[in-house]
Amino acid sequence: MIIRSSKRSYAETREISIETNVNCHAEGSCLISFGQTKLLCTASFVDETARFLRGTNKGWLTASYAMLPRSTHSRIEREVRSGKISGRTQEIQRLIGRSLRASLNLSLLGERQIFIDCDVLQADGGTRTAAISGGYVALALCINKLLQKGLIKKNPLTKNVAAISCGIMANQAIIDLDYLEDANIDVDANFILANNDTIIEIQASAEGNSFNKAEFEEMYKLALIGCKKIFALQNEAINNS
Repeated sequence: MIIRSSKRSYAETREISIETNVNCHAEGSCLISFGQTKLLCTASFVDETARFLRGTNKGWLTASYAMLPRSTHSRIEREVRSGKISGRTQEIQRLIGRSLRASLNLSLLGERQIFIDCDVLQADGGTRTAAISGGYVALALCINKLLQKGLIKKNPLTKNVAAISCGIMANQAIIDLDYLEDANIDVDANFILANNDTIIEIQASAEGNSFNKAEFEEMYKLALIGCKKIFALQNEAINNS
């Protein structure tokens, strides 16, 4: 059995917390923490759909992601200053958007749009999975506010969405990688799952060694357990807001 740097067991996530309504201006917001990884997630409502959907009576959701200058050990420049968004940021933004759109019946939004903004305040691995898990909470709070105000008639949310990282280290599947583990892992995977026992997306790659079906299935089992925990925390946070 491997000994993780955090002293966690192979099947143990970091401490996860979700604080809601941390931004008084956004329709939905939360501060989500996975150990030392902390993100601010907000959901903003706009009463018009994306340009390519005009005239279709269908809504849209889009996402943005950014790492703040001192979210890492050394200061990083804001990408806006360079005038170009990095390939990594674009890929994560698209992943967040795809994942959260999978939770919605977009036709029930009408010609409206929701913007999910995920800003990394502090990074210690797993920022994209935390962004998806926190983004869902911000989205659900936004939807609740729209329903209360009568701006939409039916709840377009069809399922919870959560995400967790897993990996293979020294032939052992582990869950919820911190930065040190992520930097030294043999196999790196991100699981985006829904609470109706379906898969939204899986990203998995060999960083040091290739992996077999049995190892993949071990990671998937851990992801199911981790996401079940996150679903419960999401619902608790939303219901108590």
